[in-house]
Amino acid sequence: MTDELPAIRSTGIGSWPGTDMAAAIRTTFEECPDLPYLPELPARGPHAGLIGRSTAFLAGLEVDLQPAGWRLTTGSSRDHRLAITTLRSDLDLLEELAQGYAGALKIAVGGPWTLAATMERPRGDRVLADSGARRDLGQSLAEGAAQLVAELRRRLPGVDYLLQLDEPGLPAVLGGTIPTASGLGKHRAVDVPEVSTTLSQLIERVAAVDGTKVAVHCCAADPPIALLLGAGAEGVFVDLEQLDPADWDAIAEALENGHWIGLGALPTGETLSADQVSKRVLGRLRELGLEPSIAARVLITPACGLADTSEVGALQALRAVRKAAEIVAEELVR
Repeated sequence: MTDELPAIRSTGIGSWPGTDMAAAIRTTFEECPDLPYLPELPARGPHAGLIGRSTAFLAGLEVDLQPAGWRLTTGSSRDHRLAITTLRSDLDLLEELAQGYAGALKIAVGGPWTLAATMERPRGDRVLADSGARRDLGQSLAEGAAQLVAELRRRLPGVDYLLQLDEPGLPAVLGGTIPTASGLGKHRAVDVPEVSTTLSQLIERVAAVDGTKVAVHCCAADPPIALLLGAGAEGVFVDLEQLDPADWDAIAEALENGHWIGLGALPTGETLSADQVSKRVLGRLRELGLEPSIAARVLITPACGLADTSEVGALQALRAVRKAAEIVAEELVR
């Protein structure tokens, strides 16, 4: 057995239980030293969940919160202002608590296609239904994300930022399974070139800020791994339980080509030990037959966010995947 172990890393995905952002940030730095992250605390209200927080990234677009969800509008709304001020407060806390930190740090935002499939146009129905609205939303998110990363680099210049796009809705967008507002039909599938172009433009815009990298989290079945990496993503986070044989072929190819893959090996809502998590990962990696140096491009994570668990359960989850990463690193070189 060699003395040098592959550097298997671990991290969390995004959401966290409770309403104490300072405590949540401290936890991610303590329990995810390889890749800490700014968590989401949706228990604070819709403005602090995935879609609500993501509206605070939009540049030049206004939104409002309706009974049916978030909607593009022509004027500023209280809910949108609350999303923006909450994000600003979170960034202030991050700056305070991360003083002196030098290393990688992950910031998450809803991806353009999940936002398009979730948000409504001013006159109703999803943004997804209108090619012009889709384009405007993608460009707004790209500009807003780049501006935020630039601001963070000024606040914490020693940090190497990774922007995580949350795209759980992307497979449904590609498959044409997003329901219309009436519920009687489905939105047409968006062509792959348009999906890829929107993602590429966002990734290129963010990369223009000191080479900032972008990764994509897609915890749904049929994650389009090759499309995402082809669009310029540095890596892809997936849910291990949602993968089929074709996905594993794409994962092997991605790892061999120098990309990294985040394996969500701890299912949402389940309590597994570090040994159980590590066995789930090792079994798959051994089936792929990859060299340890290539397999080391894997990160181990929970399958998704942890907002629906208790704070104790969420803490146990991060500790389980961290210890599992250590076990996998040791076992890969046996």
